[in-house]
Amino acid sequence: MNNKPKYSIFKNAKYALDGLVHAIRTESSFKIELFFAVLFFPIIYILPFELMYKLVLIVTFMMILIVELLNSAIENVVDLVTQERHPLAKSAKDIAATAVFFTVLLHLLCWIVIGFKLI
Repeated sequence: MNNKPKYSIFKNAKYALDGLVHAIRTESSFKIELFFAVLFFPIIYILPFELMYKLVLIVTFMMILIVELLNSAIENVVDLVTQERHPLAKSAKDIAATAVFFTVLLHLLCWIVIGFKLI
C-alpha cells in the first residue's frame, strides 16, 4: 500500500509547516537551536565579515537545524516501532544525536577559523 498523497506544492508546503510547528512545540533541543539562530543570524549579518564568511556561518547553522529535525524524526520512528529498551533502538538514537553533535562542532570550527582569520 502506498501512503504517498498526490503531489501538490501547496500540500507539501503545508506538511513542512506542520512539521515545523510540531518540532517547535515538542522538541526542546530544536527550540533552543532555533532561538540561537534567530539571535545569531542578525549578528552574523552586521559583523564586518566578507559575504562568503557570513554565508558559511549561516549555512552551517542551518545545517544544525536540519540535522536536529532529522534526529527528531529518527527518534520518533524508533519510538513508534518500539517502546522497549533495545540495543538497536539506542544505537539509532545515539547515532542521530552524534550527527547533531558533529554539525555543532563543524559550526563552532567555522567560527574559530573565521575568527582567527580576521585577527
